Order: sequence, then C-alpha cells, then structure tokens
Amino acid sequence: MSETRMPLSSDEIVLFDKWWFAANYLSVAQIYLLANPLLREPLTLEHTKPRLLGHWGTTPGLNFLYLHLNRIIRRDGRNVLFVAGPGHGAPGVVASTYLEGTYTEYFPEVTQDTIGLEKLVKQFSFPGGIPSHAAATTPGSIHEGGELGYSLSHAYGAAFDNPDLVVACVVGDGEAETGPLATSWHSNKFLDAKTDGAVLPILHLNGYKIANPTVLARIPSDELVALFRGYGYAPILVEGHEPAAMHQRMATAMDDAFAQIAAIQKAAREGGETARPTWPMIIMRSPKGWTGPKTVDGQRAEGYWRSHQVPFTDLTNPGHLKLLSDWLLSYKPDELFDGNGTLRPEIRALAPQGDKRMSANPHANGGVLKRALRLPDLRDYAVAVDRPGATDGESTRVLGTWLRDVMKENLGSRNFRVLAPDENNSNRLNAILDVTNRAWDAETLDYDDHLAPDGHVMEILSEHTCQGWLEGYLLTGRHGFFSCYEAFIHIVDSMVNQHAKWLKTSREVPWRRPIASLNYLLTSHVWRQDHNGFSHQDPGFIDHVINKKADIARVYLPPDANTLLVVARHCLASWDRINVIVAGKQPEPQWLSLDAAIKHCEQGIGIWEWASNDAEGEPDVVMACAGDVPTGETLAAVSLLRKHVPDLKIRVINVVDLLTLESRTQHPHGLDDAMFNSLFTLDKPVIFAFHGYPQLIHKLIYKRENARNFHVHGFREEGTTTTPFDMTVRNALDRFHLVLNVIKHVPSLSVRAAYATQAIHDKLIEHKLYVAQYGEDMPEIRDWKWS
Repeated sequence: MSETRMPLSSDEIVLFDKWWFAANYLSVAQIYLLANPLLREPLTLEHTKPRLLGHWGTTPGLNFLYLHLNRIIRRDGRNVLFVAGPGHGAPGVVASTYLEGTYTEYFPEVTQDTIGLEKLVKQFSFPGGIPSHAAATTPGSIHEGGELGYSLSHAYGAAFDNPDLVVACVVGDGEAETGPLATSWHSNKFLDAKTDGAVLPILHLNGYKIANPTVLARIPSDELVALFRGYGYAPILVEGHEPAAMHQRMATAMDDAFAQIAAIQKAAREGGETARPTWPMIIMRSPKGWTGPKTVDGQRAEGYWRSHQVPFTDLTNPGHLKLLSDWLLSYKPDELFDGNGTLRPEIRALAPQGDKRMSANPHANGGVLKRALRLPDLRDYAVAVDRPGATDGESTRVLGTWLRDVMKENLGSRNFRVLAPDENNSNRLNAILDVTNRAWDAETLDYDDHLAPDGHVMEILSEHTCQGWLEGYLLTGRHGFFSCYEAFIHIVDSMVNQHAKWLKTSREVPWRRPIASLNYLLTSHVWRQDHNGFSHQDPGFIDHVINKKADIARVYLPPDANTLLVVARHCLASWDRINVIVAGKQPEPQWLSLDAAIKHCEQGIGIWEWASNDAEGEPDVVMACAGDVPTGETLAAVSLLRKHVPDLKIRVINVVDLLTLESRTQHPHGLDDAMFNSLFTLDKPVIFAFHGYPQLIHKLIYKRENARNFHVHGFREEGTTTTPFDMTVRNALDRFHLVLNVIKHVPSLSVRAAYATQAIHDKLIEHKLYVAQYGEDMPEIRDWKWS
C-alpha cells in the first residue's frame, strides 16, 4: 500500500487515537476491574475482579476497525452492520457500543457517567452479567461469538436481499483455520451486486491462537494475497504497529474498499453489468494485544500468544497490580472522560448518529424488520384422499408445489429463501424452480439449469454454509426453509446449539424482537436410505434438538402429504423456534384428507378411529406410531392382527408432534396426565413404532403412569444396502415384529395365538429368502394396501 496518501489530518489522528484509547481502556477495565473504573483513586486489589475471564488479544484490533468503519459511515451515510468473528471480542464491541451511547439506550441503568461505568466494567464475565463474546446481549450483534467458523456465512446471509446494507465482517485468524470459515469465502459466488448488499471481509491477523501461531499469519504476504485473489477477492493489505501510520493506512484501505463496493454496485444497478465482480477485502496485520504490556515478568506479551486471554492474572503480586495500573493510565483516561465520567464531546462526535450507528442498526435486531410471509391456502395443494391408504403420493413433492407458491407470493418482498446442500431437486422440491432460480454468480454455461444471480434457491455442498446463510438471513428479519438429507444434518449440530442459545438469551433481552423460526425438512431419511446404505442411516438429529429448551424445540413427524402441508404452514408462520420436520420423499400411502389432517395436527396426536376397533370399550393393546414408515408398518400390522386374531381390540394412535408425549410440566406442547392416560390407558401394552432411536420415546414418557408398558420399536443401528422393507426387518420395526410383540405382551394371546406366531415367523423366513434371491421385497409387501 502506498505510504503517500494521507486521508487523515493530524488533528483527526489525535482524535482517532483518543477514541481508540477510550475503547481500549474500557476493554481492559471490563476484564480486570470491579470498581474504581476511571482510576480516580490509586488502584488496589479490592478494585479488581477475583476471577479474570476475558480475552484481550483480539480486542484492540476490533476497536481500531470499529473506529475506522464509523468514519466511513459518518462521511458517506452508509448503512453498515458489524460482525465480530473473533470468539471473545466482546470487551471491544461492548466498549464501542457504550462510547456510541447505544448501550445506555438499551440498558438505561448503564449510564454515561462514573456510576454507569462501574456497572459496565463489573458486569463483564461476572455472575449475572454478560459473557466475554459478542452475544444477543450485545447491541448491534447478529453473531454469537462463542463458536468459531460462522461469522462470514452469517455476514453473507445478512447481505442477501438487503441491497443498501454493507456487512463488515471481521474474521479472526484463528477462526480462519476452521473448515466452515474456509468454505464460506466462496459465498461471493452467490452474491448479486444488483439485488443484494455487500460484504466487506476483514481478515484480522494478529498471529496467534491460545498458544500457537496461526496458519494464515505465517505465510508470506504475496502467497496470502494470491490465496484470496484465488477466492475471487481484491485484497487490500494493511500492516504495522505504529498507531499514526496505521490510522492513515486503514483510512486509505477503507476509502478504497468502499469506493470499489460503490463502483461494483453502480455498474450492476445502473450499467447492467452481469459479470461476477471481484469484491474487495482487507487484510490487517497488527500485534496481538496491541497497546498492551510489552512484557510480563520478563516474557514477551504484546505480539505473542501470552496476550491472547488475560496477559497476567496474579494481582496479589504487587508488581502485577502496578503493571495493570500503569497499563490503564497509559491511555490517559482523564483526557477521555470528564469529571463526571462522561466521554468528552469531541470524542463522542466520531460516532455516527441514530440508526447509522452500527450498534443501533435495525438489521441487528431483525425482529423489528420482520414481516409475516404471505402463505397460500393449503386447499389448492391438498392430496385427495377418498379413503385412507387407497392412493400413494410423494409427500415432499406435494410440499414443493406449495413452497413454489410461497416463493411466488413473496418474491416482491424478497424475504424468503430456500436452502439445501445440493439436494433441492433430490428432495422433490424442484417445483420451486418454476418461479425462481438457484442463486449463482459464478461462471454459467449455456446448458446449465436454473442458475441466475438473483435466484432464491441457495445450494452449496456445505451444510455449515447453508446453515450460516440462513441464520444470518433470519437474524436480519427474513424467512427461510432448509431441506437436508437426514443423516447429514448432524454436520450442523453445534451451530444449532449456538442458535438455540441465541434464541434463549434474546428472549431475556427486552429490546430483542422475535425472529422467524429456523425450519428444517429432513428427508431422504433413515428408512429409505436402503440404496445408499449404513453411512446414510441416522435419525438422531431429533434427539439432539429435543435437548434444547422446551420453549424453542419442536419436532414433527407428519405421516403423509396433507399433514406435511399443515405442519409446514405452521412452522413458516412461527417465530423464535427451531422446527424439525421429518418426512420421506418416496411414494407412500396417503392417509388423511386435508380437513382430517388439520384436526390431527392441531392436537398433534390422536386416535385414528378408522383403523381402530375399540370404540365400545377398552383396547387390549395400543398400537402407536410416529413417522411415515412406522405409520405404514403399524397399519400393516393391524391388518395382520385382524386376520389372525379378529376379536383383539386395537387402538391406533398416530403422533405428529413428538413433544406431545412429554409431560405438560416439561414442554408446552405436552399432554396433561389425564389426556395421556385417556389415550394410552393406565395398564394396557403400548407397541410403539417410532421413526428414530427407541430410547428417545422412553425418555419423553418416563414420568407417565403407564410408561412401564411401552414397548418401542425404532432404529437399532442396524443398516446396510438392502430393500426398503428389509431395513425395517433388520431393526424390528416391520409389521411382523410388531405383531409378534403384540402377541408377547397381550396376556390373552400367549396360548391362543400360537398358530399366528408360527405364521408370522414363517413370513420372516420367507422374506429373508426372497430378498436374497430377487433383490426386492415380496409382492405382498410391495403391493400391500390398507383395507
């Protein structure tokens, strides 16, 4: 970078240093101090926290970048959102939001004076206070810094369909080593300069992680620049440690980056340019722990991993206490804050005003901007069901036609996207492509299918990136739908953890507004992965989600197309939830009319009277099911039982909303004990065919009075490449094993069902031989219909 350009005057540099010093001062104070926030009296041990838990190393760089982004906002009036990727950068982000005044607006008790400063510094990493990473409690944040790797995908998700927004995303060099972050650089191939906003990635290289150097900081600058040029960016390198020179270099870099962004957008929006642009990015090399102690106890601190967290912790050591006092006073707090403890007005003037402050940007509180989706009437898409099970249908293909028109109804608002890791068509949702294309801004060939820069179907073979895009999109006030093969949604388990924690925390923050729910469709599921085999057979994501807070987690197992339509509509209209829908894409029997499906889904659980014969009294056995394949096998088992033991009284219960099984005291959708007992009886055997791992049902119902009589069939971790029905047999979920379990647990059948038992065992042997010889299921299995 040229050293001759001097965008800042000497007076501006003095003011910039003061803001930066104020932010650095407050950052150190938050980590160390319990009281005496401006050192208006000599520092003593009693003024410090007994437990020092913050991270200093990345913080001064974040403060520096925040300041320089504010300069651009004030000068150009740009709408900028700040995403802090480094995991524990909250001291700096919180300090900057306080200096801007936003923190006090959101938390009025943290006033702009000495009393407020004491509250600000005490609360950091303190019981009942705030965490050390930017979280839902941090004004201006959409990114939970507790887990690394997702800042850039969040930033791009925020920029999609926000043409006036620039998302400045600071990527830490430790974070840059993660797989999800490495993939997310390719998000620039999905960003439309005409209809989307812009992302300005800022790679913050300070050289070290907790105790090791970082990879990108240890490669030569020309190699580093070549790497990011290969990703499709125009890197701007800013290096150094001397503040005045670094201010000039960063101001020049910001000028260049925002000028390039403006030129790209003008060319696309006014000049009709359609070629993929080369977006700018900034690479900043600065010392870790910049402006902190150079050495501690004779060992290197600034510019080394020892400054990553707390540079020194033993404040009972008088030398360390003096070192802390000298460090804080080096920022000259009396020149930054007046006698009342208020930031001096000439420094405050460096902040933008109102919503232009990054900490007050409405996109960071997406619920403020959220508008309900326009959802078409389900009756126009329903499958005609004259009688249960008479016809087959592909449930997700039916859903796809409805989602197509959800997309069509909301295209004008540009607030709905559908995401999948290269599986939208495989999951039978391809009707959506009738009204929009796949987002794609890379090279396009004349024989490519449905690719366009402004498409609203997002596909990249990275579950992490899809999840990050969607989270960023939701957190800035829009809606989305994510379909995925069931076995591989586990890739985002930890991202779901973080999003669930964000939702929980945001509900406890009065100024956070509810956002649209995170909606998953899991298809290509365990029971129909017979062709891909054991590697693709895992229904355990629902176990993972159910562990989240009860007011956030929802799991739905619609048995057919009409129930899937009803569930999907409910999920897209909900907010602050994580909704998991599991539904197969293969042709399956259709059981309920739309009217019946609406009633069934409203309750979430219910007796299927048309499949039961116990209306005149108590059942001998309850046959329960949750999931499309388990429902089919349960009804097939009922047919066999009617044939072999026609006087057996059977009650069939289908579960759509899995969490109705849990107690009302544990989950808001749970049945109260009286209703649960009415459905499942107090003492009759319950043979439960379940989509997932059997233990989950036992976990949900363990407090119920009849829990001891539940006998659950589900996935037993037995799988291979085989036929669809053989998959159920291998896991004892099939009709034959269900019948055998009924005979085993209904006392009156132990003797008189001997011939039925023999016949069922014979069928299992016949099945095994037939599959081994012909490679498909027996005709009576393939052609079975409910009657």
